[in-house]
Amino acid sequence: MELTVDNGVRRAPRRAWYRQLYFWVLIAIVVGILLGWLAPHAGQAMEPVGTVFVNAMKMLIGPIVFLTIVGGIANVADLKKVGVTGLKALTYFQVGTIVALAVGLVAINLFRLGDGVNANADKLHATGSAAQYIASGKSENWWDFLVNIVPTSVVNPFVQGDMLQVIFIAVIFGIALNAVGKVGAPVLDGIQRLTKVVFKVLNFIMKAAPIGAFGAMAFAVGKYGVQSLTSLGGLILLFYATSILFVVVVLGSVMAFLRLNVFSMLRHFKEEILIILGTSTAEPALPGLMRKLEHAGVKKETVGLVVPAGYSFNLDGAAIYLSLASLYIAQATNTHLSLGQQLGMLAIMLLTSKGAAGAAGGGFIALTATLSMLGTIPPAGIMLVFGIDKFMSECRALVNFCGNAVATLFVAWWDRSLDVQRVRRVFRGETVEPLPAAAAVPNSSPDDELEVAGLAAQVAR
Repeated sequence: MELTVDNGVRRAPRRAWYRQLYFWVLIAIVVGILLGWLAPHAGQAMEPVGTVFVNAMKMLIGPIVFLTIVGGIANVADLKKVGVTGLKALTYFQVGTIVALAVGLVAINLFRLGDGVNANADKLHATGSAAQYIASGKSENWWDFLVNIVPTSVVNPFVQGDMLQVIFIAVIFGIALNAVGKVGAPVLDGIQRLTKVVFKVLNFIMKAAPIGAFGAMAFAVGKYGVQSLTSLGGLILLFYATSILFVVVVLGSVMAFLRLNVFSMLRHFKEEILIILGTSTAEPALPGLMRKLEHAGVKKETVGLVVPAGYSFNLDGAAIYLSLASLYIAQATNTHLSLGQQLGMLAIMLLTSKGAAGAAGGGFIALTATLSMLGTIPPAGIMLVFGIDKFMSECRALVNFCGNAVATLFVAWWDRSLDVQRVRRVFRGETVEPLPAAAAVPNSSPDDELEVAGLAAQVAR
């Protein structure tokens, strides 16, 4: 393949714009918005299209996480390093969640958008999905997520899509495979071969990403309408502005500490970002995030452990949403909260935000659980923000995704295993030699990297 030279730097030739996945995803999102706006009924009819794509991606998340973690741990010479890496990741996750919650609290205290709404909590009646989320939230206990980490069946976590339980099984299995040594070599070889097959299936599904984004966006706009954006437009705008500020300033500062550029990182992950924007969930972007980080030089075992765990424990976008929505409901229902009560609410959110991770309607379940444990804000107040939740879910997922990318890079640096120069070159789009086979995704070819997640340097520009 011929390379272009720019100021002495080798760069892969640019592919034609009409052949790039992110371009077609962007076009699909625009077309979906127009269809949902101009023909709401037709837009709502597109729901199965988006649902099928998201379900197809979710089908692979469990196997990908399991195979990646097992393969990474089984190849590690010193198992103690895996445990240390896990502790470092959890420490970073907690600090990041606290900062995100604090940013949300500061923003809603400054702008106080709920003042003047004067909603009567006694007249707020939850119906439909909202009532189910409230019921689920009220039954949540702070310790539930700890108890539920251990599954009752080896198969059930993969069926239910419970990421925490999949991680638990994968870590135990990987440690055992590592401990038996040569006896487990055939099993490890089978896992590496199976990983190649699973990523090839992912390759096929990713080709339908524009169709999935179109269906999901058309349904969202067709069902909820543009008018939903105007009724609580101030809260939506504040959430998006706060989230952008968090990514640029907070995550940008972490990246600057690592001597990396957050905007270069965002450009590198543009395909994944657009897929999240179209589907309103970060799960379809998880495989691409893992593969691109590995190509950038982060060790496979670090990526395999930190990224999946981050999808359950490092939810920066959800944390900002929880603090904003909770205090907005308090203001709207004329519920006064002192500084001490707000700090107590923040402590509760540290637990509830983890408890509903990965569950359907997890954001609302966590919000209801927070209000129920706090005891001063009426849980039925979630009806005040229920109508606009769909338009905030994209932003939550995007911030969660960016937060996990930065977290993985930071933990790799903390482990003193981050090649900052290589990461910088990959993020800038320079041509970088492939990693040794042992450090890369098992048996993955350059074509697979390009088609699925853009790991090859041709996409990283």
